[in-house]
Amino acid sequence: YCVEFRTERLSPRCALETRPHARWMQYLREGHTVCVACQPPAMGTATRRCAGDGHNAHGDKILHWEAVGNSQCQGTWKKIRQLEHCSCPLVHSFIFT
Repeated sequence: YCVEFRTERLSPRCALETRPHARWMQYLREGHTVCVACQPPAMGTATRRCAGDGHNAHGDKILHWEAVGNSQCQGTWKKIRQLEHCSCPLVHSFIFT
């Protein structure tokens, strides 16, 4: 499944990332919608859910995130909706780890 979030805040360090495998962090913007996929390697075996997916959160709850590989690229977002069948676009798509 996938979850759509609206990015509320992000640290300035995201825009400074220049390593080739992490340049995607430069494209994060406050106010943009991102789509995050929950795939089996990241799912809990008992819950079949990804940690941090905002399962019990509604639009008013602020959730925190951190980019893998750069702990200084972090921020907050609000859950918009969960999609049982993923249709994330190629840009602004991420994977829970």
